[in-house]
Amino acid sequence: MSDLLAAASAAPGFMPDDEGRALYEAARAVAVPGPLLEVGSWMGRSALYLAAAARETGRQVVTVDHHRGSEEHQPGWEYHDPSLVDPAVGLIDTLPRFRHTVATAGAEDVVIAIVTRSEVLAPLWSTPLALLFLDGSHTEESARRDQDAWVAKLAVGGTLAIHDVFPDPADGGQAPYGVYTRVLESGDFTELPGVGSMRLLRRDR
Repeated sequence: MSDLLAAASAAPGFMPDDEGRALYEAARAVAVPGPLLEVGSWMGRSALYLAAAARETGRQVVTVDHHRGSEEHQPGWEYHDPSLVDPAVGLIDTLPRFRHTVATAGAEDVVIAIVTRSEVLAPLWSTPLALLFLDGSHTEESARRDQDAWVAKLAVGGTLAIHDVFPDPADGGQAPYGVYTRVLESGDFTELPGVGSMRLLRRDR
């Protein structure tokens, strides 16, 4: 596990290590059966934190990402990286970097990558999830779409992890915070201790 956690810490991405470790601990501690699924993978940093827990507990990690980047990664936006653009199609393609991250960490045996939009896969998915990690596009529309598509697929007793939850708009976008508040207001979840912008909730019913 230490090798995968070290690889996660060194992998490209935006998640602070303490939040990644919190995700790992949450995935390791969940008691119900089922896979770990993340919506939004970027270049694989969070997938490795989940993979460390999956290897320890005998689970699989499923990652769902179209690998075309979020809004803030597109040309003209703050986090645009021209080196990620596939010149053949003129679009961002993070899948090669993601595969490199997972392969060099030796995690291909526990990480299953599905390349599509989350709302396209969700109607085809029937296996109850032990852990759902929401970290996709942060527009209000897409965050709500991910919530509507996937939260109901979390098993009772499973853990919901939501990244980039900032109550103060000065600290970050409000779409993940909206997901967090709506989930809490449903009465179906109990909040667990989180770290930084990582919120963790257990599904009770």
